[in-house]
Amino acid sequence: MDSSTHPWHRAAPGGPGTDELGRALGVPDRDPLADRRAAPCAPDLDVLCAGTVFYDLVFTGLDGPPMPGRELWTAGMGSSPGGVANLAVALRRLGLRTGLAACFSTDQYGDYCWETLADQEGVDLSLSRRAPGWHSPVTVSLAYDTDRAMVTHGHEPPLTSDELVGTPPSARAAMVSLHATTEQWAVQAAAAGTAVFADVGWDATGSWPAAVLDQLEHCAAFLPNHAEAMLYTRTDTPRDALHRLADRVPVAVVTLGPGGAIAVDQTTGEECAVAGVAVDALDATGAGDVFVAGYTTAHLAGWPLRNRVRFGCLTAALAVRHFGGSLSAPGWSDVDAWWRAVRAAAAGGAAGAKGGSAAARLAADYEFLDDVLPPPGPGEQPGPNRAPVTIGFRPVAPPSGPVAPPSGSVCPPAGSVDPPSG
Repeated sequence: MDSSTHPWHRAAPGGPGTDELGRALGVPDRDPLADRRAAPCAPDLDVLCAGTVFYDLVFTGLDGPPMPGRELWTAGMGSSPGGVANLAVALRRLGLRTGLAACFSTDQYGDYCWETLADQEGVDLSLSRRAPGWHSPVTVSLAYDTDRAMVTHGHEPPLTSDELVGTPPSARAAMVSLHATTEQWAVQAAAAGTAVFADVGWDATGSWPAAVLDQLEHCAAFLPNHAEAMLYTRTDTPRDALHRLADRVPVAVVTLGPGGAIAVDQTTGEECAVAGVAVDALDATGAGDVFVAGYTTAHLAGWPLRNRVRFGCLTAALAVRHFGGSLSAPGWSDVDAWWRAVRAAAAGGAAGAKGGSAAARLAADYEFLDDVLPPPGPGEQPGPNRAPVTIGFRPVAPPSGPVAPPSGSVCPPAGSVDPPSG
């Protein structure tokens, strides 16, 4: 698709590499797997994802849920591609070559999601298809009390993941969400030597069939949240669920939300419990996907289990500070900025500064980042690369001369653009 026909997140005429509001586009030029790419017959893709992309509309800053018959105003709003896009963008922003197989509508929501993923984030959509006549699934997320409630409307995509993927391309890893029907493309990928990382969604039927876990025989790792893990294993604690799962898959990880995560690696005998990273959370949408992306990146890079889980906790924590699922995902510049701040606070704590002891603990836990943070790429500027969180911002041509707004108008003069709310 010619990006010049749609204005969302395209380069501005006077600033190549920036969007229409002057912010940087693209992913950082950093590669955590650079030392592994020289192997003979290395695959072109690091990770293959498949699933459904949603258009997500997120409201934040709420004191509570809306009440019937009342209108609730809030201070923050954002939009972004959601669903499997949360995972694909999070992986791509950490430098992994990521492919996505999904259906996209030809409506404007579909245009926005396709262009954001392909043109802005650099996700490979060669296995994805446009579907005329099928409208994009839409999710409205209401963020309050450090969590969120969601309302979704949509219909089944016209093509399944198996139909989209066909014979899976060579990839280091594949991401699959387990459900009642086995994804045959993932089984084929595992048989060809691809490491399959699995999670599982909420079972709206409430049945939580244990047979779903039989699919773990094809998986290298399973990363559910604690509620899902306990319900599928019929256990009463996250740790009991973890050990039950560890009997069925080489690596089992159970996430605990802000409380961190616990994990067992049967291939090495390692077991760990990692605390979460405390941040001022704005929106938890997609945090689980970002954890999986951080963990997967560290796993493919060959890090020890504890550091893999810590990196997953860190990337998820950095994501919840911002709007939305996919566009809140951190890149290496975010990780680098956080690590510099922690080290500075720890150094200040040694001199008696307030909060130094907590920073010192973080600095000790995440000292491994000194060895794994790659140097900046050519021309890379420190700081996050984020898109506008409101759909449809368009470049505004400067006026040719002074233009006064009509009498009584509250609109800004031509040529000015207000930043996204929130």
